[in-house]
Amino acid sequence: MKILIAGAGKVGGAVAADLVADGHDITIIEQNPEVITAVSNVLDVICLEGSAANPQNLKEAGAADADLFIAATESDEVNMISGITAGKLGSKYVIARIRNPEYLNSRDFLSSALGINMVVNPEYECAAEISRILRFPGADRIDTFAYGRIELVKCHISADNALNGLSLRDLPSRFSARVLVSIAERDGKAMIPNGSFTIQAGDRLTIAGEPKEMRSFFIATGLYRKPIRTAILMGGSRTAVYLARTMLSNGIAVTVIERDRSRCDELCDLIPGAKIIFGNATHTDVLLEEGIEETDAFISLSGEDGYNVVASLFAKSCGVPKVITKINNEHLAEILTRSGLDTFVTAKELVVQQIARYARGKDFSKGSSMESLQRLADGNAEALEFFVKEGALCSGIPLKSLKLHPDVLICAIKRAGKIIIPGGNDVILPGDTVLIVTLAGRFTELDDIIESSI
Repeated sequence: MKILIAGAGKVGGAVAADLVADGHDITIIEQNPEVITAVSNVLDVICLEGSAANPQNLKEAGAADADLFIAATESDEVNMISGITAGKLGSKYVIARIRNPEYLNSRDFLSSALGINMVVNPEYECAAEISRILRFPGADRIDTFAYGRIELVKCHISADNALNGLSLRDLPSRFSARVLVSIAERDGKAMIPNGSFTIQAGDRLTIAGEPKEMRSFFIATGLYRKPIRTAILMGGSRTAVYLARTMLSNGIAVTVIERDRSRCDELCDLIPGAKIIFGNATHTDVLLEEGIEETDAFISLSGEDGYNVVASLFAKSCGVPKVITKINNEHLAEILTRSGLDTFVTAKELVVQQIARYARGKDFSKGSSMESLQRLADGNAEALEFFVKEGALCSGIPLKSLKLHPDVLICAIKRAGKIIIPGGNDVILPGDTVLIVTLAGRFTELDDIIESSI
């Protein structure tokens, strides 16, 4: 596809890198010449210096025949103006990054009246991700598919866990829940395990199943943790506001510690049900005074990765059951994992996933049947949800007879409202929804998982 991106900052640059890897034709409009030089040195893209709010620049960049326009500058207003203009010039689909909550409340207007097909907000997506994790505190991450009917849950295996030392082929006889271990991460490497794989302490497993089956499995294996009732948030960012509102509506008592006095006053109006504390959450005495040793969850949401990591490590040392760390630099993920921190989220990566999923779904060159996409295992794996069309190469054939690409696993099938955790004798039928996990590559069609014609 021909894709035009306005802004090559953290989000725009990451989106460009992701879409280039998918083989798309990318053009970037960016005002900062230093950013253009940096992007040009690492990506095979066309760069145009100038403002995306200028219609002439959009015309020169090819907005008239672009399949997709992505407005990802730091300014909501520039993103809206450039998105509207690109749509008027002829861009087929428009995505705009809009962070201001006031604008977000007008999504329907932005879509119907202004022609912006999709609005992305890093802070809102980050809060939504954290909220999902807090609803299942035994998990490091939860991704949902088939309208919530299938979950992929990532968890850490400790030395005293019932799964430690168990081979996957013995899993069904030990635990009755119908789940499937889809990915195993060990020593920084991701793999799709077979039946001979033996689980070890320190492994991080991604498990597929229905929500009720997942809950039963977590209880039976000792992975289940009691629900979150109290939480301390470090930093009064927009993410904190979105998250606190959701938590309060779910009956969770929230304390927000913010080191800027004027922001504390704003927070009192924005989240009146929360306890707002003026203080520095990197100071241990502040955290101890606010009950860090008794709280159920600690979420570090400041704009500084270093502060977030340090405060999270202290919370972990205080025995907080659930610690979630927001980071901007995704390369810190391995360090955090080795340090023993439970969970981390990266707002930029969540938005990149959203846009990549949308782009693949609109890949006109292949007529994609993909319905959703999630990156897993620190970006080393993908979970893809496909609707099965008539004539699909994989339909009507027992799974054990399909010649799949290496490192591809069919995790679940949804058929007539029922979820099937498949075995070798199961078949895929037209009309099904299929969830696959892969390390092999970037697929846009279900047929791509077939290594050769049957």
